[in-house]
Amino acid sequence: MVDIDTMTITPTLDPTLPRRYSDFDTLVESIEYAAKGVRGANFYDARGNLVESTTWREIRDRAHVIGRKLSGLGFQKGDRIALIAETSANFVAFFIGCQYASVLPVPLPLPTSFGGKEGYVAQLRMQMKSCKANGIMAPEFMEQIIEAATEDMDLLFKGSTEEYENSEKDGEHRLPSTEDLAYLQYSSGSTRFPHGVAVTHKSLLANTYGMGAHGVQLREDDRCISWLPFYHDMGLVGTLLTTVNCQVSVDFIPTEEFARRPLSWLRVMSMNGGTITYSPTFGFDICSRRVSSRRNGMDELDLSKLRVAGIGGDMIRPDVMRAFTNTFASVGFSDTAFLPSYGLAECTLGVSFAEVGKGIEIDLVEEALLSGGRHVMVNGSADNARKREVVNCGKPLPEYELHIRDEEDNQLPEASVGRVLVRGTSVMREYFNDPETTRAVLSEDGWLDTGDMGYMKNGYLYIVGRAKDMIIVNGRNHWPQDIEWAVEQLPGVKNGDVAAISVPGENAEEIPMILAQCRVSDSSERENFIDEMRSHIQSITGINCMVELVPPRSLPRTSSGKLSRSKARNQYLSGHLQAIAS
Repeated sequence: MVDIDTMTITPTLDPTLPRRYSDFDTLVESIEYAAKGVRGANFYDARGNLVESTTWREIRDRAHVIGRKLSGLGFQKGDRIALIAETSANFVAFFIGCQYASVLPVPLPLPTSFGGKEGYVAQLRMQMKSCKANGIMAPEFMEQIIEAATEDMDLLFKGSTEEYENSEKDGEHRLPSTEDLAYLQYSSGSTRFPHGVAVTHKSLLANTYGMGAHGVQLREDDRCISWLPFYHDMGLVGTLLTTVNCQVSVDFIPTEEFARRPLSWLRVMSMNGGTITYSPTFGFDICSRRVSSRRNGMDELDLSKLRVAGIGGDMIRPDVMRAFTNTFASVGFSDTAFLPSYGLAECTLGVSFAEVGKGIEIDLVEEALLSGGRHVMVNGSADNARKREVVNCGKPLPEYELHIRDEEDNQLPEASVGRVLVRGTSVMREYFNDPETTRAVLSEDGWLDTGDMGYMKNGYLYIVGRAKDMIIVNGRNHWPQDIEWAVEQLPGVKNGDVAAISVPGENAEEIPMILAQCRVSDSSERENFIDEMRSHIQSITGINCMVELVPPRSLPRTSSGKLSRSKARNQYLSGHLQAIAS
């Protein structure tokens, strides 16, 4: 049993081990090198108390044991294990332990990150079936949930990390090659229609090299801090695997703890001299709002050492960043620390980074030029036109080629809005076990259609929105099909009766909304219908959704008869699709 009172954090500096920027063939080689030093990972609670500290050497030693146990239990090369992504050393050791048996870990969220128990069990079961999991690792407190989710599944083993480690079965290590898959990454919001991104060791190491050496330009005195979940690409690759592959000490706060006490992020950062962190926009926003409601909120905060405050995971909002700067400038925060970036799980993580030390740079673009179906030049606009601040997301990492193309796949010139396509070593091999969806986004010559819209200017990438229907709320992706499917389980709701979209809120944030065709005329029944939909969506997906009732047969369709969400959204925002009174 570890004595918490005598525990010390892993050091920031390590003069005994020269830094290598992820120049390894596999994650196994990477952890073996990191294990020669004294750096590692540290885990905190919501009050900023150190709960667990472990060196990369200790992680490696546990991973050796786990790898042998997996082989002994009968797991074969390429088998999949679902890993419930608890922010703990157990998860880290197990994820890396899988590599010593060439078994693919599949990080999945905790119940606290989802809606009710029923919805979580259904999600977990769906994702395990999608990846054809052969086993599952979960914390002990989830035993009943795991039993319900894995009912009738033929698994080699299920249990906690300790149960795997204590297994009497022992086998031999089965080490991977650079072209082998390292793990599967599920899009964080996909439940009904999951897509597991297949990431090779080669892709992972190339991406963490690019992000460490070029993206944040790691220095010897850097220390990372993160509250991001390990089931999300930015948390898993950005703040865990990059720190392993580049031998950095890192401090973690569980996501659910951050949600309760957001300022714990800044307090641990201040306490340990954190220099690098990453967050979606809403993480910075909630800290600014929370500290203003606390009388002693600024006590003991010192953000003067923070040189990289990375922003990614959703659309970057300059107004939120200005508010964060105004709020925390008095405790040493500089707006030059902001580092906008662009990435996606299908590219392992990072694609482009702004220049370190420059802060946020924006382009003022006429709003009308960024909507609609036509591709237009964004230079210049009428003086009285409504302008949108579009953030410079930087230059692509050296491994990537990047094109902006139109619907006919023609490459567009600079300052023209179009679809963003990338090609490079870190682009996924496939969506696991889903060739049809893979072919829809990945060409035979390696070009990935990201589903995002943007333009290039002086070699820098500007993202203006998504061509896909993905809805992002507080940095978490939600597939509209999942929300629609939840509503369609209600009595009287037919397939195709609802469209899940997002609409801009008061501060330009995304608000999820359901447009539901309604055949009921009584106003009280309509109100009950709306309440029932909201409640059911919350229980199944874990999000709060606005609901607007629209007339029967009013939702637009494509020429093939499919629901057109983008057209429904445009019609609703323009007033051509009128809601009916409840």
